[in-house]
Amino acid sequence: MRVLFTVSDWSAHYAPMVPLGWALQAAGHAVRVLCTPAQAEPVSRAGLTPVPLMGGLDMVTQTRLLYFWDAQAGRRPYPGLPLHPVTGEELASLDDFDFPAWARENKREIATAVKGNYEGTLDFARRWGADLVVHDPLAVEGLLAAKVTGVPAVLHAWGPVGTDEEEPALRLLPEDPAGFFPRHGVGELGPDLIEYVVDPCPESLRLPTRARRLPVRYTPYNGPGAMPAWVLEPPARPRVCVIWGNSLTRMFGPRSFLVPEIVAALGGLDVEVVLTGTPQDIAALGELPANVRAFERFPLQFLLPACSAVVHHGGAGCAMTSVAAGVPQLALTFAAEQQANGTRVAAAGAGLHLRGDLADRNTVRALVRRLLDEPSFAKSARHLREENRARPTQAALVGELERLAADRTAGRTDGRAAA
Repeated sequence: MRVLFTVSDWSAHYAPMVPLGWALQAAGHAVRVLCTPAQAEPVSRAGLTPVPLMGGLDMVTQTRLLYFWDAQAGRRPYPGLPLHPVTGEELASLDDFDFPAWARENKREIATAVKGNYEGTLDFARRWGADLVVHDPLAVEGLLAAKVTGVPAVLHAWGPVGTDEEEPALRLLPEDPAGFFPRHGVGELGPDLIEYVVDPCPESLRLPTRARRLPVRYTPYNGPGAMPAWVLEPPARPRVCVIWGNSLTRMFGPRSFLVPEIVAALGGLDVEVVLTGTPQDIAALGELPANVRAFERFPLQFLLPACSAVVHHGGAGCAMTSVAAGVPQLALTFAAEQQANGTRVAAAGAGLHLRGDLADRNTVRALVRRLLDEPSFAKSARHLREENRARPTQAALVGELERLAADRTAGRTDGRAAA
């Protein structure tokens, strides 16, 4: 079987798909990952084969444009102004960026890139003879290619935000203003086109979708890295992990870099703090309290099992890796999806959530104390871990995908039988 992955220009979006890619390859299937050139090296380091033919605006610029648009429409949920969508500098006024003028100047270039992504993906799927397509919620080029060629398309969710969300800010499927989907005769792009969803969430975090659900165990992949032996040694006092999003300040500005406040909050507690981040973020902290150790780009799945709590920005990778490890979590969030991750974990009893703009060291210290002192959080976190462990493995999911591809063989339009 030939399986085509299409992924967006953000490694955190496709990291949950990596273990499925391994399982498919271990079962003897061929996997190719259509991505942007920027993602080719991370995909290769993950042990998968990239096909870097995608282009267009980078994800940070796209996200800043969206936040600027929301602010202009009066939908910004936080105080202050968004960043300049192009430069990333702080704006003094919304009038400092002329959105219509920018759109006019870049319309042709963006349209050409989007068209190239759709046509390039469809062409590759036909020439390679893909039997099945797996795509993340944003990389719908694979969805179009699958619909046109008559093979199954499977959306792989990355966390508890699903394909049928009531809140507009949580509707992850991109829009199709140029009408590529109806132009190819497959209908309008929207939740109704999604037939299958790989759901990596425990039952207590069940994501909303009307598609057929393909349950799978969340298996963390946070990038390659070495595992030091000391992580297996029981800590002498509660160990608290702190991890922050690599791109958060590029989307929300320096106000979103809460690590100094978090470190100051935890420096006054009788805990061992392990901080992982980029070299730049660690250097910006200066001298650390005696109970804080910092490591560059430490794979989270190695660190969390011996932790008593974790503080993070609410990203799906952090939240779900914490779920898999059974660790209570404090999410300090800025984006709508991060807020949903934090509130849904909190609703399951396995953590606490606070909007990032409301966080200060005293509040953070009090919330971490609650995670450590109130047994219900650890109990609920362990319950989520056991729910996750009870779900089918990626190897079991491969069998489901094989059956989907076999059932759809008669409908394909490229003249190939399923391998």
